[in-house]
Amino acid sequence: MEDIFVARVMSSSLHTVRPDTLVEEAGQVMLENDIGSVIVIDEAGELEGILTSTDFVDIVAQSRPKAETTVSRYMSTDVVTACAQDSIRDVADLMIEHGFKHVPVVDETEGVIGMVTTTDLASYLSRIQHPSPDD
Repeated sequence: MEDIFVARVMSSSLHTVRPDTLVEEAGQVMLENDIGSVIVIDEAGELEGILTSTDFVDIVAQSRPKAETTVSRYMSTDVVTACAQDSIRDVADLMIEHGFKHVPVVDETEGVIGMVTTTDLASYLSRIQHPSPDD
């Protein structure tokens, strides 16, 4: 496979916040734009950091006082799944089509048996492009 440079695949549509932006406002920016992170910049536009959806797990877990909101209020119920025998290309296409980063893997008799993530796919692609000495 030919070398594909980052500039060819990167997204240049950035959403930014300042370090003093409230997390609620940053979260709203992420929700409104259907993105998983915002870039944190200073007044001069210099990179200060990044706030991701994963950071919000820490924010919620560490919040005081604890909110007493159940998972059912926010969980997705129209879950798209894959089977263990599906091709990774089909799953990758599904993820792109729906904007998913996680797809549960199900079996007819056993129920949920796994999860495929964008990280799993990136890791696989990395290994087939440059196998480690252990592979």
